[in-house]
Amino acid sequence: MSPIPYYYVVNSKVVVLQHNLYREKIMLTEIQQRHYTPEEYLELEEKADTKNEYIDGKIISMVGGTPNHNDIAGNFYAYLKFALRNQNHKIFISDIRLWIPHYRIYTYPDVMVISGEPILQENRTDTVINPLIIVEVLSRSTKNYDQGDKFDYYRSIPEFKEYILIDQYKIYVEQFTKTPESKWLLTEYHSPDEILSLSSINFQIPLNEIYQGINWG
Repeated sequence: MSPIPYYYVVNSKVVVLQHNLYREKIMLTEIQQRHYTPEEYLELEEKADTKNEYIDGKIISMVGGTPNHNDIAGNFYAYLKFALRNQNHKIFISDIRLWIPHYRIYTYPDVMVISGEPILQENRTDTVINPLIIVEVLSRSTKNYDQGDKFDYYRSIPEFKEYILIDQYKIYVEQFTKTPESKWLLTEYHSPDEILSLSSINFQIPLNEIYQGINWG
């Protein structure tokens, strides 16, 4: 795969750079070594006690989250839900599944924003296909996957315009925004006093609200 061009924000200046995405194996638990069809996965998932991802024939058991992971995702979701309550957007937390047809993937983003009404996968009521914004809280086991291959998969979604990656171990947020030229603008946030602005919707959130109540011990 050829390098993907990024715009990188440094002291309010935009610098173009080439960045090879990480290609590390996802550090989750694969369920048996056999090929499953999407239909088999969905049937098993309806009976499963825990959530599992599907990656082109493989079923991957999702690692349980930490309290910080849960709190950060909940903070972001609650702030979004209240701020966008009178706007034509739908906000979903991790119980709603996403289908990525180009790569034959089912996954559960931490938070999704859909502009207008959600488009459901055919014959499903629990699976959407058209997120505008995706938010992921990073863990040590899946960080490289979320920043690399998973970002590849998400970018195949035509409606997808903004990707937010939130570190749960320190105050650090990455924001990838798709430009009209189909480039991706990366902006980094390090301070609790900074404000994250989502360009694809009318929304701002201070980092101290994202990290409200987080235990750094």
